[in-house]
Amino acid sequence: MAYSLFPEEVLEHVFSFLSSDRDRNTVSSVCKSWYEIERWCRRRIFIGNCYSVTPEMVTRRFPEVRAVEIKGKPHFADFNLVPEGWGGYVKPWIRVMSGAYPLLEEMKLKRMVVTDECLDLISRSFINFKVLVLTSCDGFTTHGLASIAANCRNLREVDLRESEVEDLSGHWLSHFPDNFTSLVSLNISCLASEVSFSALERLVTRCPNLRTLRLNRAVPLDKLPNLLQRAPQLVELGTGACSAEFRSDIFSNLTEAFLACKKLRALSGFWDVVPAYLPAMYPVCSAITSLNLSYAIVQSPDLGKLVSQCRNLQRLWVLDYIEDTGLEALSLSCKDLQELRVFPSDPFGAEPNVSLTEKGLVSVSEGCPKLQSVLYFCHQMSNAALITIAKNRPNLIRFRLCIIEPHAPDYLTLGPLDTGFGAIVENCKELRRLSLSGLLTDRVFEYIGTHAKKLEMLSIAFAGDSDLGLHHVLSGCESLRKLEIRDCPFGDKALLANAAKLETMRSLWMSSCSVSFGACKLLGQKLPGLNVEVIDERGHPGSRPESCPVEKLYIYRTVGGQRVDTPDFVWTMEKEEQEVFLTE
Repeated sequence: MAYSLFPEEVLEHVFSFLSSDRDRNTVSSVCKSWYEIERWCRRRIFIGNCYSVTPEMVTRRFPEVRAVEIKGKPHFADFNLVPEGWGGYVKPWIRVMSGAYPLLEEMKLKRMVVTDECLDLISRSFINFKVLVLTSCDGFTTHGLASIAANCRNLREVDLRESEVEDLSGHWLSHFPDNFTSLVSLNISCLASEVSFSALERLVTRCPNLRTLRLNRAVPLDKLPNLLQRAPQLVELGTGACSAEFRSDIFSNLTEAFLACKKLRALSGFWDVVPAYLPAMYPVCSAITSLNLSYAIVQSPDLGKLVSQCRNLQRLWVLDYIEDTGLEALSLSCKDLQELRVFPSDPFGAEPNVSLTEKGLVSVSEGCPKLQSVLYFCHQMSNAALITIAKNRPNLIRFRLCIIEPHAPDYLTLGPLDTGFGAIVENCKELRRLSLSGLLTDRVFEYIGTHAKKLEMLSIAFAGDSDLGLHHVLSGCESLRKLEIRDCPFGDKALLANAAKLETMRSLWMSSCSVSFGACKLLGQKLPGLNVEVIDERGHPGSRPESCPVEKLYIYRTVGGQRVDTPDFVWTMEKEEQEVFLTE
């Protein structure tokens, strides 16, 4: 049937059922008419790298957007590997969108530099603005948040997760108008200073549809019952500090308040919690599906009792204080668990301060049949444990193992952990994300290149013997989109031989490796669709022999050309055989 027989309205309706960007991109490439219809009816866009395209190009292509999600700095910025001032500024995007998208309703930013000026422009440019999510962002203060509160009259969500906010005033919450009632989600857990509790209390009281409330550490435990009594409809709660000395009246008030929260499904916070207060939460535990204890300094026996109450738990984030015994209790009680993250309580300690080993993770893999996602920090691992985990949970889609000591071998055999990780990629056919650690040779990368055909993101640190390891990954992982490498002996040969692969990926990050400045120049000349950035705080890499390794290399796909905001320690390789120059 000819495409022209379908009215545009019908096609627009059909396209509205396509939720993934990949499907929409496929539809838009069918023919010119579908391209035009799709671009005019697309309401949401995702930009995985703010430098992969210019804001002008986006607004021309999609003129009727209502929701925008943009990522800035590379993922390794979370580990302080991206120098301060590298980039990721959202201001150019806000400036262009303020004119092109007056009906914009949602903005979600991750690892971007956001200023108070940006927040003020958002608050005054988009008349129906509803959602602001700032994840791991920095550069702004509570003055900018005050502008959002004062001017965005239809605001439904403010989420500041893991952002660095300069607290100039705890009274920014009082800038919400007295007739403001639309808030559905508020996450201020990252704020360091006190907020005005009276303003917070009034805000919670007058927003009957509030479902998510994540408080910061400065909100004391004795204030929590008052908030819960005013918002019994909460679905997700992040508590403040729980460090007050035990008082029976506070315990009684907490228990009564939690009993009234019949819809509560997610809990987080618990800073410095006094274990004696934990039983106050037991009445709601049977309904809890998400529990984030990554800031709770609670020891194993109390943690085990708490998670044992949460029999419908699907997601658990916790410090390694849970130990092997707590994870065993988890495996016996929580059969619906899908995601587990265990963080280190003392990541820089020379010796383990807790009894957490590979045994805890093996227990969870045996007892939790729905487990799909793992992030696990520990001090020891064995091939036997990894093989067992792989056989128990072939349904894993994310597996990130972080052995704290670099180059740590199989503690039983003192050999490399190649076969263990090989079992993970061979058995887990749907694996999308993998992080490696421990003593690893090129052999593990041969396993990955051979078996990890659906792998999209790979993180490597302190691993491999030679360029052959990188060659196995780039030549074998067909679906790879993001590759990040640090402190590995990978260099020019594998990178240049697999240059074409880089054009199919979103990005490659390499730091403290063996890539020379000369190879970076060649890549810039060979790959016109990529930006090849050398990041070197020692000075211009051209001042040293071209065979010298660069400090950091960031390669990413772009249709926007070279960026115009590079600092003086970033050099973008030219597309043709010319001198490398610094973009002012």
